[in-house]
Amino acid sequence: MKRKENGSDNRWKWIFFLYVLIIIRLIIFKFPYEELREIMAGWQKDVIWEGLDTANFTLFKTIRMYIRYYDRLNSFENLFGNVLIFVPYGILYPLAFPKKRHYILFFPTVFLFVLGIELFQLFSAFGQFDVDDILLNCLGAVIGIIFMIAVRKIKWYDVLKQ
Repeated sequence: MKRKENGSDNRWKWIFFLYVLIIIRLIIFKFPYEELREIMAGWQKDVIWEGLDTANFTLFKTIRMYIRYYDRLNSFENLFGNVLIFVPYGILYPLAFPKKRHYILFFPTVFLFVLGIELFQLFSAFGQFDVDDILLNCLGAVIGIIFMIAVRKIKWYDVLKQ
């Protein structure tokens, strides 16, 4: 007989789902509606070739550029924003899926989610594909889950001390 999930787990799953929708809105559909309509009106096979021309497939290329030109570009926002926006993913994931067996799926799910966003940007012209974004977003999620693991260990440690 399967154990029923408690309401707390379901609540965290809904919060996680809502967070994922917010991420999609902020990253993919960041432009005003009119601009998205213009982009969609211009969709042709050439859009994919244009996306490939502007895409960054070289690891650390964008990161090095932002570090090199930190005083001229919005480097801080781009580098740390790409990390910080995914920290909640790592925090919410273990709350939504508390069983240890789900932790094995953490890395593939965050990687595939971020890769899906980047590929959508590549093929849709709703953004620009950047392999460094994949790295930074996944790093943010890893920071979040490490934080949650640390919080749980401290809590566990306090229970053992009593």
